[in-house]
Amino acid sequence: MKIIATYNIKGGVGKTATTVNLAFLAAASGYRTLVWDLDPQGASSYYFRIKPKIKGGSKELIAGKQDLDHLIKGTDFDNLHLLPADFSFRNLDLQLDAGKKPTQRLEKLLKPLANEYDFIFLDCPPSISLLSEAVFSAAHILLSPVIPTTLSLRTLEQLKVFIKDSQLKKLKLLPFFSMVDKRKKMHLNLMATMQEQYPEILSPVIPYSSEIEKMGIQRMPLPAYCSKGQALEAYQQLWQALLLQL
Repeated sequence: MKIIATYNIKGGVGKTATTVNLAFLAAASGYRTLVWDLDPQGASSYYFRIKPKIKGGSKELIAGKQDLDHLIKGTDFDNLHLLPADFSFRNLDLQLDAGKKPTQRLEKLLKPLANEYDFIFLDCPPSISLLSEAVFSAAHILLSPVIPTTLSLRTLEQLKVFIKDSQLKKLKLLPFFSMVDKRKKMHLNLMATMQEQYPEILSPVIPYSSEIEKMGIQRMPLPAYCSKGQALEAYQQLWQALLLQL
């Protein structure tokens, strides 16, 4: 079982779209796949047409009073399940802090699922927090979408420093460019600069695309309603690039 967290300190960079689309591609490839929507906004849950609600809320979940197995929902797609969000997830930091070994809590909750899933994708809220640290401890790969702007460059450097200082040696940080508008000279220039500075950036580039925005209207992953196009091809390339890193 590989745990892949889609994460960035910043919001609005395409984390949820990436999680949902890569999870769909994994499931379509025959892998048993789970998405855990950790964001109280519940965007991944919305895309899969599942109500963002957890019985007992985050308090019982973190306390271990609920097995994840009983909270997982099926989706409309083969091999693809969802652990939905709950608005109480806004308090996850507090609930983690109230328990023992808070940064190891998510890893402990996910461990019993090792024989049930090949991939678990974590759709993470933005910010650096105790929940983030728990995600970093549980995940094998931190997939980080980066918009080519100066602020994104700064947050990527902050993230790298945090991972190094925390000695998270098993965690592999994989940034990639997201929401790219190649008509903008600034995007192109910053991409070139960042690729020199950060050779670990994956080569596939996710474009700023109306097709991706339609996910909110269709309420499903992009490959489920789009049979061709630049955005679909970009996510397929990103999935293949991710597989090579495992």
